[in-house]
Amino acid sequence: MSPPTSPTPHTAPNTPHPAPLVTRFAPSPTGHLHVGGARTALFCWAFAQAQGGRFMIRIEDTDQARSSDESARGILEDLAWLGILWNDGPTLTTPLGAIGAQSRPVGPYFQAQRLGLYNQYLEALVRAGRAYPAFESAQEIDVLRQAAVAAKKTFRYPRPADVVPGVFPAQRWSRAQAGEPHVVRFVAPSAEVVVNDQILGPVRFAPGEMDDFVVRKTDGFPTYHFAVVVDDELMGVTHVLRAQEHLINTPRHVALQQAMTRLDTGARFATPVYGHMPLIFNMDGTKMSKRDKAKAARKAAKDALTKNPALNAGTLAAATGLAETAVSAFLNAESDDVNTAEAVARHFKVGLPEIEVYDFRASGYLPEAITNFLALLGWSPGMKDAAGKDVEKFDMAFLAKHFSIDRIGKKPAQFDRTKLLSFNADAIKALPDAVFAQRLVTWAAEFNPAFAAQLAALPEAARTRLLAVIKPRCRTLGDAPGVCAFAMVSDQALAFDPTAMDKAVRTDAGRAVLRAFATALPGLNPTEPAAVDAWVKAHAEAGGMKMGEVAQPVRIALTGGTVSPPLGDVVAVLGTASSLARVERCLAQA
Repeated sequence: MSPPTSPTPHTAPNTPHPAPLVTRFAPSPTGHLHVGGARTALFCWAFAQAQGGRFMIRIEDTDQARSSDESARGILEDLAWLGILWNDGPTLTTPLGAIGAQSRPVGPYFQAQRLGLYNQYLEALVRAGRAYPAFESAQEIDVLRQAAVAAKKTFRYPRPADVVPGVFPAQRWSRAQAGEPHVVRFVAPSAEVVVNDQILGPVRFAPGEMDDFVVRKTDGFPTYHFAVVVDDELMGVTHVLRAQEHLINTPRHVALQQAMTRLDTGARFATPVYGHMPLIFNMDGTKMSKRDKAKAARKAAKDALTKNPALNAGTLAAATGLAETAVSAFLNAESDDVNTAEAVARHFKVGLPEIEVYDFRASGYLPEAITNFLALLGWSPGMKDAAGKDVEKFDMAFLAKHFSIDRIGKKPAQFDRTKLLSFNADAIKALPDAVFAQRLVTWAAEFNPAFAAQLAALPEAARTRLLAVIKPRCRTLGDAPGVCAFAMVSDQALAFDPTAMDKAVRTDAGRAVLRAFATALPGLNPTEPAAVDAWVKAHAEAGGMKMGEVAQPVRIALTGGTVSPPLGDVVAVLGTASSLARVERCLAQA
């Protein structure tokens, strides 16, 4: 995606702008949106909504080697799909309108387009004696680091003797301006740095804990630390809510804010209100990360290698189309490459855990179920329902009204996939039939085109009836193709489960049930499912049988297996003629 057209960059280093409460979500476009990032965006959005402020998206794409326009657009689309809409940020055109079209004039919202601004502030920092060019090569730094490791000390970059805090390093700056390869380092403060965190309380970083970290890389792009401080100030960010893993970065940001001065007024940069949210863990206590996919695929591969001595890295590479070196590195846990993990998983037909928002979309989760579930990962409304139970089911409007920082916890949140699946199943059941049908058709068009074509081929009345029948049996939209399978196959192509046939149909009692059902079927009204259910009950009572002894042979004949929607609904979907054809064909194989 080409970055959207943005207003002309500031001609002055810091153009005044209105000062509402502003939160921001600033993803790096290096892949799909992690569900943890979605939780951060959700909380930032909800806090801004609750306080009458603005929510901003900023794309932090200064890592040019890993950033891509495709990832940037994917992140924006995932946020829009979740309903996390931004007031300020890149413009994204959707069927519902353009998101970000009414942004404040504080862009561009892609950091790679803000390079001129960063350079102005960086030069000011250098001239103020609070930063300096450093000319050591990566190899020289590595030697220093190895020496620290050998001495069992924490490596800290040693400040050169000619660098004096508060004094412009003129000679070094001239060398840098002449084109000598360099980075620019910040002159770290010698005093204690205190972060007044709204969730964790005051967090103190002792003098000397911070070394002279890099603020501009050799490629001329600023590091994350420098760019984020400049952008938060110029874009008017007042509150920064992010995961606790960023807490280690915050003292650097506070130190930069305290060192930076506005070139136009001389006033110090403001320090936003910080709140570091609990991490998201798996149920086993491990941190939820993209590596979980690699772990699952690697386990499947190693289990297969153990069972089949003929299988090795070479044969697996040939089967998957991957390079043998890539497969070997993956099996030896030297690489957690997602593409390799997905190829290995496809080969062994194992599912990988959903980690990114796109994964959950592809699996058929509803956005409202995901946002409801994510809101409870580290936050709770602290309310009871009429029955005295904690309120857990709510929509985005409720969250926007009741969200507050003081309800965010400090302990890690656990990602309970069973609970999320339950939330999603309940959300699907609550959908009106017409809305469920529309959601399913839209999902299938993107993620299961073959199933979408099958749905489109059905007459409208049959499709409407079928989708109403399967809705209660779908925990996700991804369940629908399997639940619908009995109706998507021709009568002559339906395969009967051999084990089920042997157990329930290929007996005198089973054959008798099917013959009786075939006789009764023409007289049953297929538009009234209760008529079929009533026949099953009456036939069981008349023959002194259990309901299952009657229902299972009929179910196998109509659907091929032992699990299906209620029999009356199945007949209603298939119609009398198709149902009778299947029963007669099943009897022929019994």
